[in-house]
Amino acid sequence: MIEVRGELPPDQLPSRDLVLLREGGEAWSVMMRCPCGCGRPVELPLIREARPRWSLQLDGDGHPSLVPSVWRRDGCRAHYFVRRGKVVWI
Repeated sequence: MIEVRGELPPDQLPSRDLVLLREGGEAWSVMMRCPCGCGRPVELPLIREARPRWSLQLDGDGHPSLVPSVWRRDGCRAHYFVRRGKVVWI
């Protein structure tokens, strides 16, 4: 997982890593490229005020898990979980 500080996401997202966006010590969003291969960016808000919002957990080895699942309702319509750093398709 790559950590970025500030309000703006990176210009280019890595092909296989999550990007954690952090501002003032608070993690506020996670971004990634859609794992289906379409390459579209996926942004998942982590802040309490956002709806919907996701929670990010890291296991002892630093592998990320996201809850709930990610379901793209447009475009490729991919539906998956991120568990322990791996995509689990639904």
